[in-house]
Amino acid sequence: MDKQSYFYQFLELISRELALVARELENSIFTSPRTMLTHARVFVETILQKVMQAEQLSYEERISLIDRIDLLNENGYLIPEIKDALHHVRQIGNQAAHDARMFRYSEALLSWEALYTIVKWYVEVYGPVDVTVPDYQDPSPQLSSPYEMAELEARLKSLEELLTASLEKTVNEQTQKEVAATVVEPTTEQEAPGFTTIRKITYQDQQLEVPYFLRDAFLLPQRFAKSETFLIRLGAEQQARIVSELPNNLEGLYQHVKRYNEKNDQTFFDELRLFIQEEKQRRKISLERPGELFLFYKDNYIIVTEELKKLPLHADEFKGIPSLLRQLNEDQIETVGQLPKELVILAKYENVGVGTVEKLFDQLKEKQRLV
Repeated sequence: MDKQSYFYQFLELISRELALVARELENSIFTSPRTMLTHARVFVETILQKVMQAEQLSYEERISLIDRIDLLNENGYLIPEIKDALHHVRQIGNQAAHDARMFRYSEALLSWEALYTIVKWYVEVYGPVDVTVPDYQDPSPQLSSPYEMAELEARLKSLEELLTASLEKTVNEQTQKEVAATVVEPTTEQEAPGFTTIRKITYQDQQLEVPYFLRDAFLLPQRFAKSETFLIRLGAEQQARIVSELPNNLEGLYQHVKRYNEKNDQTFFDELRLFIQEEKQRRKISLERPGELFLFYKDNYIIVTEELKKLPLHADEFKGIPSLLRQLNEDQIETVGQLPKELVILAKYENVGVGTVEKLFDQLKEKQRLV
């Protein structure tokens, strides 16, 4: 399979949402067996819901997975092989959800095989006749997911919500229209690691999506030109130092400090939007060019080559910023390679503002071009 494909891609012809959940299960086998085993239960439960809808079986809305298996079995829809596969996924999934022990890759692989048995049965019995189920294939450890466990969990939960919404579409035409208007169509393209939305921050009727890689990011006050003092004051009150400290709704954030008002909340929200946009762009660049040394200034950056890295931070190389150079040298930062990746931090020095830092950055860009 190429990088853009995944084993259950053929399921997109039946249920795009089901296929995407299967993709995340495949991603999690060698990253977090517990995650794979736990969420595999939701995957098979959805398949059984689709079977029960197809067979027009009446059932209580909140029926459990074991009750679904028993109901289908009692009505003669399950052969022993499928019933055993379903119980295997259910039982090991329950263990993963409640047992603190370490779960092995081999257990996730056994569940993956059981899923194949279930999916093959479902497609051949209830799917379109033109859909062919490929032969079973073990996932490759070399292609295992680069996502961390918490991000995998967030991705799976988001897709499972879409899966639930897609099932509701079949109830009646009105429901279908309502769901279609509110559910975001999932994409078959995988987001790069870290870009999964982990939470949402609102202000009045506005909303920001916070990607996973920024969930505990430090809110450096110097990155927020209009809200710098506001953030410094909030930080002194142990508020808004990192993204995870921010409330889900920023309205009233100003009340933690004196002499600020609603306008400061709005301004900070606007700058937070820009901060997230800049950080996403920075991460994309870093992922596209692994192993490179970057220097960032606001929404711009330069690549630090070996020659540029060795360049001394002296007045004969950099003009018009003597105070900054002197203080850097006093802190034993003597070459470009020793500069912090986030150049705006340098505005912390005495009598050094963002204008001085911008002068340094502009000269660095010019020297990068020449070296």
